[in-house]
Amino acid sequence: MCQHMPPCPTAELPDHEAATAVAQDHVMGWTLLCNGVLNFDDTGELLPDGTIIAPHRPTTATGTGTTS
Repeated sequence: MCQHMPPCPTAELPDHEAATAVAQDHVMGWTLLCNGVLNFDDTGELLPDGTIIAPHRPTTATGTGTTS
């Protein structure tokens, strides 16, 4: 699918989210990448082969603050 030089990472590679966005709908919350991956705002993904990747954003807050 990708026509870029150098080509974007394919959907099978671990860094597939680095591909270029070709379409998006901010209201619906999705971005289509040139490698066929559909990214959702909740960090879930749908790969071109139909594989679903569940949302993977951190579920706990991490902070650098200190307590007294």
